[in-house]
Amino acid sequence: MAKATKKQALGRGLSALLKDPDNDIQSVSDKNADKVIGSVVELDVNSIEVNPFQPRSNFNDEALEELASSIRELGIIQPITVRKLDFNKFQLVSGERRFRASKLVGLETIPAYIRIANDQESLEMALVENIQRQDLDPIEIALSYQRLIDEIEITQEKLSDRVGKKRSTITNYLRLLKLDPIIQTGMRDGFISMGHGRALINIERKKDQIAIYEKVVSEGLSVRATEQLVKARKEPESTGSAKKKSSQDIPEFVSKSLDSIKERLATKVDITTSKNGKGKIVIPFHSEEDFKRIKKLLTGE
Repeated sequence: MAKATKKQALGRGLSALLKDPDNDIQSVSDKNADKVIGSVVELDVNSIEVNPFQPRSNFNDEALEELASSIRELGIIQPITVRKLDFNKFQLVSGERRFRASKLVGLETIPAYIRIANDQESLEMALVENIQRQDLDPIEIALSYQRLIDEIEITQEKLSDRVGKKRSTITNYLRLLKLDPIIQTGMRDGFISMGHGRALINIERKKDQIAIYEKVVSEGLSVRATEQLVKARKEPESTGSAKKKSSQDIPEFVSKSLDSIKERLATKVDITTSKNGKGKIVIPFHSEEDFKRIKKLLTGE
């Protein structure tokens, strides 16, 4: 939380630089321009105008309300990008949905990346330099990669050359942006690592992602244990003949409870029964840590 506060304070400090009429920044060579380009600045919402050349003209009201609700709860995860037009006057480059949703919430300021006219090369240099910093969290790095791709209009292959990283590394970071915003925030705040996030990406439904994320955080699970949880969630309940056997051989009193047992243990559970009503419950584990996790769920110890 302290980290987020520090960023906001820095943004307000930079905002003050832009409100000094005697030292208005108009070009990349102006005083303090290097402090603004590539940094997150808190801007007054009323100082920003929409881009008249924005290709999207229709915005889904329901989707905007959902985004507004997310912003109300979590804040803005990804800053918008604006272009400086004049003194304390800016124009949207990207992020109009976030901008509109922020106005719906009633925010007075919004975090933004500022571009100065014809500063493409400086922006690229600032972003690349920013990526090389050691204190960035995985989501910050992913957002920087995405901005380079979108705003500098380069491919992942060329980006790989620019930042000196393997393309697979860049791809792994970019995939993190597909996670639910709640999980992205958790990663930025240090509740989970990039390894946890990479495991959770393999779950398609955001609802399921969050369910596993909450279990990981509450139980302090390792990356390996998280991978096993994801694997168990993705495994089909049964296949072909197994489904047929389930419906024919497993008693109704067992089948009714099977799903709740699997949900509770977050792993695959095998059931075998005999004609006399007796049976076995088999709970597999994949490591000592996974065994201890299941034991704690069963015994409370």
